[in-house]
Amino acid sequence: MNANPSLIMLPTRLKPLAALAMLLERLERQRLEASAEQYQRLVRELGQLLAQAPMDDGLEHLLRAFPALSELYENQHYEQAGLCRSPLERSLNTELAATALLKSLRDTRRH
Repeated sequence: MNANPSLIMLPTRLKPLAALAMLLERLERQRLEASAEQYQRLVRELGQLLAQAPMDDGLEHLLRAFPALSELYENQHYEQAGLCRSPLERSLNTELAATALLKSLRDTRRH
């Protein structure tokens, strides 16, 4: 039994994904310095690893542990599932904000 409930045992195949997810989390939440190219490369690599990873308990744990990774996963699967990993209130507010922005842009183009 695991003495620390915040620790999880990951399959070896998910360790590269976890390492890059930690780096992305630090970039997103702690505002570490990275060039746009470095950030894009990191997100591309994470996207490729996510695309190869089957949805199982290990991946689910990673997505819960790393909000930035979860957002990337959600963006990759938006067509199938929408904002399924985001809290409902945040998802609703995001959709309302996007709708308002699109309306504002349409109104601006008409004038």
